[in-house]
Amino acid sequence: MSKPLFTGFKGRHAGVLLHPTALPSRQGAGTLGNEAHAFVDFVADCGLGWWQVCPLGPTGYGDSPYQSFSVFAGNPYLLDLETLKDASLLVENDLAALRALPSKHVDFGLLWEHFHPVLKKAWCAAKNAPTRLAAFGDMRAFRKKNAAWLEDFALFTALKKHFDGTPWQNWPDNARDHHNAIATHWPQSVKEDADAIVFQQFLFFAQWQALRAYATTRHVRIIGDTPIFVAMDSADAWAHPSLFQLDARGRPTHVAGVPPDYFSQDGQLWGNPLYNWEQMRNNGYHWWLQRLRAAFEMFDAVRIDHFRGFHDYWSIPAGATARAGQWCAGPGLDFFKTVAATLGDVLLIAEDLGELNDGVHALRKATGLPGMAVLQFAFGGDASNLYLPHNHTQDCVVYPGTHDNNTALGWYTEATENERDHFRIYLGTDGNTPHWDFIRAAFTSPATSAIIPLQDILGKDATARFNIPGKVGGNWQWRLTLEELAHAHTFLAPTLRKLAQATGRL
Repeated sequence: MSKPLFTGFKGRHAGVLLHPTALPSRQGAGTLGNEAHAFVDFVADCGLGWWQVCPLGPTGYGDSPYQSFSVFAGNPYLLDLETLKDASLLVENDLAALRALPSKHVDFGLLWEHFHPVLKKAWCAAKNAPTRLAAFGDMRAFRKKNAAWLEDFALFTALKKHFDGTPWQNWPDNARDHHNAIATHWPQSVKEDADAIVFQQFLFFAQWQALRAYATTRHVRIIGDTPIFVAMDSADAWAHPSLFQLDARGRPTHVAGVPPDYFSQDGQLWGNPLYNWEQMRNNGYHWWLQRLRAAFEMFDAVRIDHFRGFHDYWSIPAGATARAGQWCAGPGLDFFKTVAATLGDVLLIAEDLGELNDGVHALRKATGLPGMAVLQFAFGGDASNLYLPHNHTQDCVVYPGTHDNNTALGWYTEATENERDHFRIYLGTDGNTPHWDFIRAAFTSPATSAIIPLQDILGKDATARFNIPGKVGGNWQWRLTLEELAHAHTFLAPTLRKLAQATGRL
């Protein structure tokens, strides 16, 4: 057998899964500010080495971090506006409407309504007094370094506003075509809006790198998340239509999804445009390499969502249901050979959940990437279930559940009696604290890494579930309170630290 392309994780370690929008703050959603730094302290004081996040891109309809306007850009909602006050770009009164937003969940509608006017005020102040930006770095240097994606994203976002938020496929010809859009002399307002987007991205990456630098001082590394597909209404598809299965007007001929599975009896129609893998192969996967290179400038490790799509992907004709799809061949090992040759021995995690065939397993083994094991999928069957801890291998990352699952307590409450009975017998428990049973099972697993959703550490019920796949609305809204974070730090961190030490994950 040939040597795997990547060596993967070494040793035993553990971490916490929490998306930053769920952090406490006084501006409607979690930010990259003081509370994020406090969360890093919590992870470090638990003796854990990893913080895993969902994708950090700007979100649109549905508010899903897995449907972003750009796979390169950052979500401006995560900006800590306190730092803009410190730089005299805002005053406290500018934040009054945001201060009134809910603190226990994210109301994305109200956030959209009140957040963007505040950013506009900050941008006007920055234009009038550019020296105030010095606290965040050199915006011109940032713009030059990231020009390959930043200019397209800024123009795309400005044009989207110019055309009242309509998808780019419905824009006039001179805007829908990327090359024509660049050559067109747009109104001054479009240029100003594009510059404002550059300003927002400059601030986002300055704050993110400051947070990551702090995490490094606390010996906490960050796992990012890269969805395999891009959103249809995105700067990525608009700027690079030849890389996707689109017609001459930018409309998809086939879209992504999955056949019926654990999460949905009818399959899932994601609607993302599919890649033109032949075209990508012909240009050496340049766009993907650019994307992964940018990801590793942000994160220490990257989870690739829907790893199966690199072996074969479910292709659904545009306008059809998910059941009408068929499997088509992906780029396979050739893609990962190019990644290894270009980026080196990077830390990638393969999200290899769901119904998989032998080819997918063989591809993961050949790459050397660790896969995933989800404990909520383990119970109710027989001893051959691969998600049961005794079947785990070292080359995997184990989770009680992911962002797509119920909380551990919610799962146990809603599980069948057969599943609960198997759970209790297998783990030798009475089931009174199933979230801690899950955590202990993850920490004692042979898996190289164990990642625990914060909701499970807190013992939250199903009301704290982050996402229900296939459900429209109501997702991604759960938030942590300051009191809960303080309680976890004071009372739960010592317990987790002892467990990490006892299981070799400290």
